[in-house]
Amino acid sequence: MTHGVPALPQLPDVAGAQLVAFALVLARVGGLFVFAPVFSSRMIPGRVKVLVAGAFALALTPIATKDQTIPTGAVEIATLTIKELVVGLAFALAIGVLAAAIASGAALLDTLTGFSLGALIDPITNVQASVFGQIYSVVAVMVFLLTGGDQLMVYGLVRSYDLLPLGTLPSGTLLAALATDSLTQVTLTAIEIAAPVAIALVLTDIALGIVSRAAPQLNVFFVGLPAKILVAFTVAGAGFAFLVPHLESQLESAVVHALHGLSPA
Repeated sequence: MTHGVPALPQLPDVAGAQLVAFALVLARVGGLFVFAPVFSSRMIPGRVKVLVAGAFALALTPIATKDQTIPTGAVEIATLTIKELVVGLAFALAIGVLAAAIASGAALLDTLTGFSLGALIDPITNVQASVFGQIYSVVAVMVFLLTGGDQLMVYGLVRSYDLLPLGTLPSGTLLAALATDSLTQVTLTAIEIAAPVAIALVLTDIALGIVSRAAPQLNVFFVGLPAKILVAFTVAGAGFAFLVPHLESQLESAVVHALHGLSPA
């Protein structure tokens, strides 16, 4: 007799719901491997990114589906998938602007010192970058890894499911503000990174200009280029002691700012 015993869900229904939940979580997790520092590096093969993203999604699926109803309709699933893609990309973009700011500040220094004339290939992004671009890129990756920045980004992604569950839509106003503030932050952070070296190079140019007026027979260009390179490396090396905690603080602020932008409507 089976009277009074609740009917159990069929195995295909359970497997289908879990598969849909996994795909929805994967859509949000995938944003990290598009924009986020370290995770989006082109040094990581595409297959490895897919495997790691799948592992993250598999681990986060029970957390994301807790007390949540998984939709079964095709329209609802498609809508939620698009929403999760947008949320994941917005979260990663708010953090990825920090890497863009570092690259922009380094590019400015390369232009001021003349290194941009001999662009090389950056091993982190596989794009053309000069000396300072590579140095700051490697330093930033080391800071992110040694200070637990990768764990912080994953924790922020986990926390996003508490603020914005699978079935909840984000606020369009907050998402727009998140994108605007992130683009503004690129310029501000780039200026903060490049300012000490840029000021030192400007003062060096002024000193070389005074020397050229006092001794016109001296080839200032021949003497000035090595002097500017020496000043740039000296100031940049001394500034790394302040740059490392600043990048760590900026990463924490970026994660908090990204989570704030994912508040529900």
